[in-house]
Amino acid sequence: MSELREKYKKEVVPQLMELRGYKNIMQVPRLEKVALNIGLGEANQDAKAMESAEKDLAAISGQHPVITRAKKSIAAFKLREGMNVGLRVTLRGERMYQFMEKLVNATLPRMREFRGVPPSSFDGRGNYTLGFKEQTLFPEIDYDKIDKARGLEISIVTTAKTDEEGKDLLQLLGMPFAQD
Repeated sequence: MSELREKYKKEVVPQLMELRGYKNIMQVPRLEKVALNIGLGEANQDAKAMESAEKDLAAISGQHPVITRAKKSIAAFKLREGMNVGLRVTLRGERMYQFMEKLVNATLPRMREFRGVPPSSFDGRGNYTLGFKEQTLFPEIDYDKIDKARGLEISIVTTAKTDEEGKDLLQLLGMPFAQD
C-alpha cells in the first residue's frame, strides 16, 4: 500500500471529519480517479508523434494509454471523423495513489519558480484539473530522448460535492496550492 493511501486513511480522514463535521467515514471525500490526457493535433501528419507520446505517457503513468479519436469532422482543422487526436490514461486504486505521490513530491517541486498550483482550477464539483506545457517535468522522461515538448493535462476526480471540500482533501494529501 502506498504511503499516500496510508496517510489518507490515518490522517486525512480524521482531519476532514473534524474540519467539516462529517458524521460517517463514508461522507469524507476521497480520490476517485486521475485522468491523464495528451492532445495530438499533429498526429495525422506525423505518425511518429503518436508513438513517441504513447511511450512518454506510458512511462509517466505506468499504464498503457488509449488512443482517442475525433468524434466529428472539422474541415477548418483538416480533421475527419475517426482520426487519432490524442492519448489518455485513467488511473484508479493503487496506481492512482502512487501517481499522486509522485506528482506532489517529485514533479511539482521540479518546476522552475514554482509557487503552488492555482486554486482556481476546480470545476465546481470538487474535481481539479492541472495542465503542463511539457512532459519533461516528470522524472521518468529523459530530456535527451524526447522529439518534441508536448502538453499534458491531469484531471483529479474526487467524490467531494464542492470545490472547498475538494481543496481541503487535496491540500491535506499534500497538494501545494498558491496563496490568493
